[in-house]
Amino acid sequence: QVQLVESGGGLVQAGDSLRLSCAASGLTFSGYNMGWFRQAPGKEREFVGAISRSGGATAYADSVKGRFTISRDNSKNTASLQMNSLKPEDTAVYYCAAALIFSKEPEQYRSWGQGTQVTVSS
Repeated sequence: QVQLVESGGGLVQAGDSLRLSCAASGLTFSGYNMGWFRQAPGKEREFVGAISRSGGATAYADSVKGRFTISRDNSKNTASLQMNSLKPEDTAVYYCAAALIFSKEPEQYRSWGQGTQVTVSS
């Protein structure tokens, strides 16, 4: 079965950087667009960014544009989210997800990881 496993979360201070990774198995990784979403306590899950199958196209939420970068390595079945200049409002559980369509909508993503906590202190 499809399995997506996020790692790399933690507790950091404002202005620090973190790199999240998503290891995929049970699917033809290069056939899927990958997305990153986050959910803060009491809030709905929100789109962070997405990367196309080949990595040739990316999209970001306005709130993270210029600070976060998504990449992927199809030879290793992994996707990454580099987060720089972190802010307290970035605090959330971060999820990676796989979709057949390049989309910002969580409904388009059929497989999800369990999430990794990112906490940014001020």
